[in-house]
Amino acid sequence: MKTRKEQAEEYWKANLSLLFKLLSVWFVVSFGAGILFVDILNEFSFFGFKLGFWFAQQGAIYTFVILIFIYVHRMNAMDKKFDVEED
Repeated sequence: MKTRKEQAEEYWKANLSLLFKLLSVWFVVSFGAGILFVDILNEFSFFGFKLGFWFAQQGAIYTFVILIFIYVHRMNAMDKKFDVEED
């Protein structure tokens, strides 16, 4: 059986891993799609706007909000797994 300290360290590592993955997605969408790949994406349109412009203005924000909901859902599941959930 794991000690409380080992369980806390495992929980923290899982939390940091999740944060890194979600922030990586946000970075790729906001910096990559909005700045680096804007010329390539602008060849396509989305709701009448160039796709690169749309990602720079709206897409990164929508992605961030979606990632917040994913984080909440995954953290609730992680809290249950490590038995640290709040009532």
